[in-house]
Amino acid sequence: MSPRSVPGFAPPDPAIERDIRARFARSKMTLVGKEKFTVTVKDGVATLEGKTNVIQHKGVATRLAKLGGAIAVQNRIEISEEARARAAAKLAKARGVAAGGPVRAR
Repeated sequence: MSPRSVPGFAPPDPAIERDIRARFARSKMTLVGKEKFTVTVKDGVATLEGKTNVIQHKGVATRLAKLGGAIAVQNRIEISEEARARAAAKLAKARGVAAGGPVRAR
């Protein structure tokens, strides 16, 4: 049984921070991309900072921090304007297909 699974046990902040950084280092988002996120932990609360060109990486970072032992996460990772524009274009395209797509006869 790991110490994290013991009720009432809270690992020290440096241990949580190391675990989160190790998870980031092993993740595809940092192996494939150029993501450089900073992590600090105080009283079990992880604060994430940095920038990303992939919207989904912000959510992945939050999940990795929680898996790393953080009791809460303040995600201050900024999403680039390029990523926002790509997401908006995909959404507009999907809405256009849904609204004006072919109608099948019954």
